[in-house]
Amino acid sequence: MEKRHRVFIAINLPEEVKRELFAYSEKFAELPAKWTPKDNLHITLEFLGTLTDEEIGEVCLVAKEVAERHSSFSLNVNQILYGPPKKLPPKMVWAEGEKSEELSLLREDLENSLTEKVKFVPENRTFAPHITLARISSFAWKQIEPEERPEINGMFDLPFDVESIEVMESEMKRGGPVYTILESHNLKL
Repeated sequence: MEKRHRVFIAINLPEEVKRELFAYSEKFAELPAKWTPKDNLHITLEFLGTLTDEEIGEVCLVAKEVAERHSSFSLNVNQILYGPPKKLPPKMVWAEGEKSEELSLLREDLENSLTEKVKFVPENRTFAPHITLARISSFAWKQIEPEERPEINGMFDLPFDVESIEVMESEMKRGGPVYTILESHNLKL
């Protein structure tokens, strides 16, 4: 039986943005949550599920072609909140990015190209650029009195340039997922 890999396409964050976002794990240390390791912070563009080596090769070709059609652009991560929005109890702590026409066009092109060239069924959800900072334990959350639950909603500015997209693998290990970049494709400058 051929080995399969959990694969997604993402925008990795610059080190200084990862550092700033990871600092929230200390600010909200009392939250019953498992915080994402700093090096794992990213924006998922498309989750592709479990793929064979051959399918990964096809995905890498699509990612390269899409990257070559799009110019680099700026993105601003500007809010921290419980996520998904309006979901109770909350499942995560998110950092959200501002809506961006360049990001929307990149993601749309990626989704259309993947649908056309590989076996890919897009999720039927509205895309909201976000970074998962923590996953909340729903059991522990329910044990906290509502008035004692930390309020998480802050605005800030963390702008950065998106210069590449990465095809990544997620391997589940005892300590949590480990992400590996399979291929990185630069956007046009």
